[in-house]
Amino acid sequence: MSSSKGLFSRNTRKLSRHIRPSEMGITKKIKNFENGSKVVVMPRSTSNRSVPHPRYKGRVGVVLEKRGDAYVVEIAVSKSTKRTLIVPQMHLQKA
Repeated sequence: MSSSKGLFSRNTRKLSRHIRPSEMGITKKIKNFENGSKVVVMPRSTSNRSVPHPRYKGRVGVVLEKRGDAYVVEIAVSKSTKRTLIVPQMHLQKA
């Protein structure tokens, strides 16, 4: 049988080694960002719920709006292409 080609195929080591559970405190889970502020997308391995794709790790984007507990972030992929992602606040840092 061929191997799986799923969303996190061959990325489990990248997502699992960076953060110890004790380092993920309440202040990192609860953050507020203003509309128009710049943020960095950093997927945290402590929560696999709605983790952004690893290709966006370290990308800088602009917050467009807040949607529930998450934020809509616009990221420039190339010079002419932009993507919008819905990312929970635990996966964002201020730039």
